[in-house]
Amino acid sequence: MRIHQAAPARLGRGRRAAVACALLLILPALAQAMSIRELRTLEANEKDGKAYASYYLVGVMEGLREANDAGQRAGQKPLFCINGRRLEPVMARSLYQTELTRNADSYEADMPVQLVLSAALRNSYRCNP
Repeated sequence: MRIHQAAPARLGRGRRAAVACALLLILPALAQAMSIRELRTLEANEKDGKAYASYYLVGVMEGLREANDAGQRAGQKPLFCINGRRLEPVMARSLYQTELTRNADSYEADMPVQLVLSAALRNSYRCNP
């Protein structure tokens, strides 16, 4: 009988641990993303702003790519499909700028950079139906 009484306590600790792990995974996602305006300000006002902005764009692109791959591994439909085509870090800025230029009316300065780069990847690396 004691075994059955102890089981709920262990399950409770397991649930608490699962919630704690989930929070640790979610907290970085809750951090505020850089906006288009903030990226432009960084480029214009910092000594190495252009380089910092480029590093940021590469990080966003790599994060989107990893999230897309993880989603596929989990059985979700991909947002974009590389399918052996070239996608290198050096391409992040041109993808971002091209998307902003093509769809200038769709974006406001306070929108996140990730939104623009995500759309750029979806438009440039479309998945075949």
